[in-house]
Amino acid sequence: MGLKCPLDGSSQAEVALSLSQPPWLGLNQAMVTLTQLTAELRPSSPPGAEAARAAARLIADANVADDDKVNYLLALAQSGETAEVVAAFAETYRKMARTIDLGDLPARAIDVVGTGGDRSGSFNISTASSLIVAAAGVPVMKHGNRSITSKSGSADFLAVMGVNLEADDATLLRSLRETNFCYFFAPAFHPAFRAVGAARKRLAEGGHKSIFNILGPLINPGHPAHMMVGVYAERWVEPVAGALESLGVRRGVVVHGKVGEGMDELTTAGPTRVRGVGELRAINATWLPGDHGFATCDPKVLVGGTAEQNFATFGDLLMGGTDEGLTDTVYLSAGTALWVAGVSATVEAGATRARQLAAEGTVRETLRNIRDLYRN
Repeated sequence: MGLKCPLDGSSQAEVALSLSQPPWLGLNQAMVTLTQLTAELRPSSPPGAEAARAAARLIADANVADDDKVNYLLALAQSGETAEVVAAFAETYRKMARTIDLGDLPARAIDVVGTGGDRSGSFNISTASSLIVAAAGVPVMKHGNRSITSKSGSADFLAVMGVNLEADDATLLRSLRETNFCYFFAPAFHPAFRAVGAARKRLAEGGHKSIFNILGPLINPGHPAHMMVGVYAERWVEPVAGALESLGVRRGVVVHGKVGEGMDELTTAGPTRVRGVGELRAINATWLPGDHGFATCDPKVLVGGTAEQNFATFGDLLMGGTDEGLTDTVYLSAGTALWVAGVSATVEAGATRARQLAAEGTVRETLRNIRDLYRN
C-alpha cells in the first residue's frame, strides 16, 4: 500500500478547530482537513500535540474518507509516534468514550493488559493474571476486545468463563464491588472507533500497523491508577510509558518480552524489557526470569489454543496440572501486578502470594463468584 500525500481534500469533511497558531495555517481559528494535516507530516518529524488531537478527531469522523485516514496513519508512522503523540490520541479518545461512575474505586484499581499484535499465539497470560489479582482483593478493571491475531482474546476467554460482555453499568459496578473484577468490552465504550474500522482493516491487509494497535490499554474507561501494559514491539516501550505518565497513572510498568519476534507479556521464557511509570519511573531495565527466582522456560509452553482450551488450561494451572513454565509465567505476571498495585512489597512476594491464592482455592472461588454474579 503506497503513501499518497497530499490528497485532494474535496471528498473530506472539514472540522472547526480552536487552535493556538497552528503551524499548518498560522491562524487562531481555522478549518483544517486531515489531508492538510497529512501534508504537514515529514519522516522523523512527528506532529505536535494539538495537530495530533486534531487528526485523532478527524479520524473518528464518519464523514472523513477512509483513504484520507489510511494515508494519515501511514504518514504518522513514518514521522514518529512519540509519547506526546500517543498521549494526544489517547486523551482525545478518552473524552469521546462512554463514561461510567465508579466512585473511588479507580484510585485502587489496576488493569493488566497487552496491546496484542505480537502474533505469538500465546495463552491468555494477562487475563489469567488479572483474575488472580482480583482474588487478592485488588479491584481489576479489565479493558479489552475479542481476538484479532490469536485464537483467544480477553473477551473470548471471559465469555467462555461466563462473563456477559454487554452487561449494563449497574452490573459492572456490582461485579467490581463484590468480586473485585469487571470487564469493559471496548466496542461498548468506544462508539467513535466504528468510524476507524475500515481504515484499520485496509492497513492490516497491507501488512501495516498504526498507532491504533497500541491505544487500547491507554483508553480504559475506568481510568485505573495502576497499569501493567505489555507492548508487542520494543520500540513502543518508551512512547507508551511516556503517554501513561501524561495520562496520570500513579504506578505502572510497560513490558515487552524479548522472546522470538517479541511478546506483549512479561514471561519466564527469556528477557523482558521493563519501564516504570509514575512512582516506579526510575525503573528502566531488562529483567531475566532468574532475577525473581524463576527458571527460564521454553517459549513453546506459552502457546495457547482456543478460548475454551485456554480456560480449561487455566483451571488445570490453578490445580497445579500444567507445564511449570506456563505456571511460573502466570504467577510472575500476577506477582508483578500485585507489586505495581502496591499490595506486595516486591515482585517475588507478589508471585508467592499469587501461588498461595491458587493453592488455597481462593482464585477458583473468585471465578465462581464472577460467573454466578453474571448469571443472577
